[in-house]
Amino acid sequence: MKRLWVTGYRNYELNVFGQKDPKIAVIKYALSNTLTNLLEDAELDWLITGPNLGVEQYAIEVGLELRKKYPLKVSMMTPYQNFAHRWNEDNQNKFLALKDQVDFYASTSNSDYHSPVQLRNYQNFMLLHTDSALMIYDPEFPGKPKFDYELINKYQQNHDYELNLIDFFQLQDLAQEYEESQRKDPFEY
Repeated sequence: MKRLWVTGYRNYELNVFGQKDPKIAVIKYALSNTLTNLLEDAELDWLITGPNLGVEQYAIEVGLELRKKYPLKVSMMTPYQNFAHRWNEDNQNKFLALKDQVDFYASTSNSDYHSPVQLRNYQNFMLLHTDSALMIYDPEFPGKPKFDYELINKYQQNHDYELNLIDFFQLQDLAQEYEESQRKDPFEY
């Protein structure tokens, strides 16, 4: 695996409504652990993701941080031009800041949104230009990532394509691990 598609829940699906929400730290911790393992095993060159608020933007932030230590490239792909133009100013500014920091940015459509076909084309592009996927997603709690999850499962029927899921049970375990790692004295309760 050299090119990894990272996706998952949107921030509102995770009940995250601010940059200081402690859930963000846990999600980034989960992403960082998984990506670090892949990097140390020389199984990752490119992290490729979308611009959506939530897991995708957290993945970009983690990738940019890991890039300081590992030979990792980070790519942000959008399904159409002017993707974030309807977002509030803070979210637009965050999008633009991330866009300016990634190694590669492009849209899979050369026009503004006009059809759901653009979203399907984006998904197909992501599948065809990555070797595997990592999702923060739990099939028992479907949301927007359900469409990516189902497409990846269908694609796996005829292609060698690995999907790694981090579900809510794993996130809970990682939350406890993260909390323990943040304690100054491991024996302090």
